[in-house]
Amino acid sequence: MIYCPRLTIAGLGGDTGKTVISVGLCRAWQKNGLNVIPFKKGPDYIDMGWLSLGASHPCYNLDLFLMNKDQTLFSFGIHTQRADIALIEGNRGLYDGIDVEGSVSTAELSKLLQSPVVLIVDCTKVTRTIAALVLGCQKLDTDVQIRGVILNRLANTRQETVIRKSIEHYCRLPVVGAIPRLTNITFPGRHLGLVPPQEHPMAEEATVAAAETAQTYLDLEVLWRIAKEAAPLEISSELENPLESPHTPLWKRGAGGDLKGGMGGLIKSSLRIGVIRDSAFQFYYPENLEAIESAGAQLIEFSALTDDLPSDLNALYIGGGFPETHAAALAANEKLRHDIKKAAEEGLPIYAECGGLMYLGEKLIWEGKTYPMAGVLPIIVGVSKKPQGHGYSIVEVRVSNPFFKTGQILRGHEFHYSRVLDITKKDGVYFAFRVKRGHGIVDKEDGLCYKNVLTTYTHLHALGAVEWVEGFVNKAMSYKIMNRIP
Repeated sequence: MIYCPRLTIAGLGGDTGKTVISVGLCRAWQKNGLNVIPFKKGPDYIDMGWLSLGASHPCYNLDLFLMNKDQTLFSFGIHTQRADIALIEGNRGLYDGIDVEGSVSTAELSKLLQSPVVLIVDCTKVTRTIAALVLGCQKLDTDVQIRGVILNRLANTRQETVIRKSIEHYCRLPVVGAIPRLTNITFPGRHLGLVPPQEHPMAEEATVAAAETAQTYLDLEVLWRIAKEAAPLEISSELENPLESPHTPLWKRGAGGDLKGGMGGLIKSSLRIGVIRDSAFQFYYPENLEAIESAGAQLIEFSALTDDLPSDLNALYIGGGFPETHAAALAANEKLRHDIKKAAEEGLPIYAECGGLMYLGEKLIWEGKTYPMAGVLPIIVGVSKKPQGHGYSIVEVRVSNPFFKTGQILRGHEFHYSRVLDITKKDGVYFAFRVKRGHGIVDKEDGLCYKNVLTTYTHLHALGAVEWVEGFVNKAMSYKIMNRIP
C-alpha cells in the first residue's frame, strides 16, 4: 500500500500554465521542508527538466502509451517510497489522448494512481463559461477526482469574482488559486516548447518567481489537504520490477527488485558506459540512466562541448537535445569528434537518440551555416522551422542489429525539427527499424546502423522497452569481454 499524498495538475488544453504552476508548487513545498517527487505525464523532457529544478529532485515520466499499467504503478511506487508528496503534471487537456476513449490521457493516469486532480483554466476573455467547461470535465467521467480549480491569467477582480462564484455554484468545487496576468515569470519558448533550464541563463530566478507566484496566489493549505485526501494506493506485492524477469540473464539480476540498486551484483560497476550530458544533450529519462546503473554499469558522464572521450568505455549513450544551438562548440571540439569516430570504427557500441543521431552525422546545417560533426554515419542533417516528427511512435525491428532482436515491437516517441537531407551509400550502413507509427529518419525507416552503432529518432523509455536495456548492456558486456578490457 502507498500512502503518499499526491496531486495531479491538469488543464483544459495546452499552454494553460501547468508547468509554471507545477514548478512553483514544487519549489514552494520544497522550501517548506517537504520532499517533493515530481512526475510528468507524457513524453516531455523539457518540462521534466523544469520540474526537477523546482523540486530539487529528478522528475520521472508516467505514460500509459510508453508503459503498461503495472509498469506505471511500479515506477510510481518505487519512486515515492520516501516522498512527502508527489506532484504529477499532466499534458495537453485532461481528457486528451490518441483515441476516443482517452486511453492514455491524464485523466486515465489520475484514475490509475487514484490521484486528486486540480484543473487550471485560462480565463482570457471569458467568465461564466468557465463553469460550463469545468462542469463538462466533471460529467464526462465521474471516476476522475476533480477536487479544485485554479484560475489563471485573470484580467481583474471583477472577472475573478464572477468566475469564482460560477464554479462554486454550478460545479460545487473550491477555487484554490487565482493568478492575474503576469510578466515576471520567464520560461521562454522554442520550437519544442520551453527552453530547457540547462540553457536558460536565469532558470533559478524564473523558478523562484514561480514559487513566489504559488505562495502569493494559490491556497497552499487547501492544496496540501486535497493531496492528503488521496486514498491509499494498493500495489500488488507480486508486482515485479519490469527490468527483471525469469528471462533476464543471471549476471543482471539482483535481490529485492530495487530499480535503483539491486541488479548486477556479480559485476557491480565493472561496466563503464559513457553518457554525453551537457546543455547540448540533456534529454534523458532518469529511469533509463537508473536502469543502466541497476544492470551493474558505471555511468561516465562527460560533455561533448569541452571534454575528451573517457578511456576504457564499454559503450556510449548519446541522448537528445539541441545540438543545433551548440553546433559551433560541438564542431570546435575536434578531438572528441575524431575519437568517437575512431571508437565507432573499432566497434564500440554506441546508442544515439535524435540529437545524438544529428551529432554522429557528417554535417549539421543550421541557420545557413554548415558544421562538421563526428562523421560516424554518412548523413547530412538540417533543421527545419516546422516539426518533422512529433508524437508517439511504434517501430518494428526488421533487421539484425547490435541491440535488438528481430521481430520486437518498440513503443516510443519522436520530437524533432531536424531531418536527414542526404544519405550517402556506404558499406555496412543499413536501417534496422520499420516505422509503424510516426515518421522515422526517411521513408518510414528508422534505426540507422553501422557496425555497433544504432541511431534513431525514436526515444525509448526503459520501463516500457526493457529490450533496450537488455540489448544495450549485453552488447557492452560482450564488447568488454572480446576486447579484454579490465
